[in-house]
Amino acid sequence: MSDPFKAPSSAAGIEWKTLKGALLLVKVHGIEAEINTVHGASSAVRADVIVLDDKGDVETGTSYADTLVFPKVLQSQIKGSVGGMVLGRLGQGEAKKGQSAPWMLSEATEADKVIGRDYLAAQDVAPF
Repeated sequence: MSDPFKAPSSAAGIEWKTLKGALLLVKVHGIEAEINTVHGASSAVRADVIVLDDKGDVETGTSYADTLVFPKVLQSQIKGSVGGMVLGRLGQGEAKKGQSAPWMLSEATEADKVIGRDYLAAQDVAPF
């Protein structure tokens, strides 16, 4: 008999630098407000993040289920798609003085969209 129980989710989150350059499919679930972090209260977007190619340091198919997205620019790009999916390649914008360069998605190319559609077809999910 198979085990019906899943292990608890890890609270480690995503180390964005390991995904730099990778094509990501982000399934956006919702927006979480007032999450207590070591830096104080913050908002985040709750999503599944799936790596669709190995351009970063993480293998194709790696999935971060029900994770919180904290980078602000990245949040602004995906929060309007609650209940939907966003496809893009992870990169960084220009750093402002005294700050780190922001994480952001570049728009998917036609070739990227083919990879995204192929992934969804293999998962039996309606295409975007």
